[in-house]
Amino acid sequence: MTGNEAIAEAAIRAGCGFYAGYPITPQNELTAYMAKNMPENNRVFIQAESELAAINMVFGASAAGVRAMTSSSSPGISLKQEGISYLAGAELPAVIVNIMRGGPGLGNIAPSQSDYFQATKGGGHGDYHSIVLSPSSVEEAYGLMFDAFDLADKYRNPVMILGDGMLGQMMEPLSLKPGKVIHYPKPWALIGCQGRPANIIRSLLLKDGALEELNLKLQKKYKAAQEKEQRWEEQFTDDAEIIVVAYGGMARIIKSVIRQFRQKNKKVGLIRPISLWPFPVKAFAKQTRKKVKYLVVEMSYGQMVEDVKLAVNCSRPVEFFGRAGGAIPAEGEIIAAIKKLEK
Repeated sequence: MTGNEAIAEAAIRAGCGFYAGYPITPQNELTAYMAKNMPENNRVFIQAESELAAINMVFGASAAGVRAMTSSSSPGISLKQEGISYLAGAELPAVIVNIMRGGPGLGNIAPSQSDYFQATKGGGHGDYHSIVLSPSSVEEAYGLMFDAFDLADKYRNPVMILGDGMLGQMMEPLSLKPGKVIHYPKPWALIGCQGRPANIIRSLLLKDGALEELNLKLQKKYKAAQEKEQRWEEQFTDDAEIIVVAYGGMARIIKSVIRQFRQKNKKVGLIRPISLWPFPVKAFAKQTRKKVKYLVVEMSYGQMVEDVKLAVNCSRPVEFFGRAGGAIPAEGEIIAAIKKLEK
């Protein structure tokens, strides 16, 4: 299956009951898959009239207690940011998929990772965070969708799957294993009073102190997520003198590069963040050797590199190499960047 199709199939199996989206390349196969398969599984599919409409439809469905989802690509996600902030402010769970393309502006339809800031630093207005997960293979994309819906319900918060055009379009073998689905109670949902006090879901709080009280509650929730939900993969870090940091599709290329260095007995390793927010600072806390150097490689001009510098508390050298605008760093370029650090 393609990455887009795997994400869609996983969403259905994870219990997604409502999907609203609007076409944009390179994630159209996801929307097309949902258009065909959601109704066949007695779920609701809507092709909205715009990205703005889609994210607000998701707000409504989530408020009614349904597992709800939307997907888009970079410019479309920008249009959804207000709605994502509303979801966070109203403490509503939802899953948003971004299959990134080149930017800024309309850009092009080639793979990119230049939406990292938008995804991990909020993107919309206010002090909020989305939980952000980044798969690097079709099979991992399938598995992380189950986690995304569970985390959204657990924390009553938006969760974003951050992929790129390479992941969305490429096709790989996939084992459609049954994923674990956790059913969280939703006593807050708007399903009718039924003899109990009415539930109210809103993010507009005008009473003195009410909004600050909500923000303090959200910060407590984010702190809990930061402690419990850090995820990463590492390779050859025990003895590494140079650790390359990359996520998503970029990490696949890095793994090939590292194998080449290891064959020559060069001590190069990899840290691949899977949770981009919360960022896996624990992975870097383990690396206490004075000699270790870091190289961050991204399909951007340097966004995740800032979180790596914070994770090591600026105590170790952190260098960067990247390309953007749909350009993918080649193995030879990455090898040359690593060799510079060896000197």
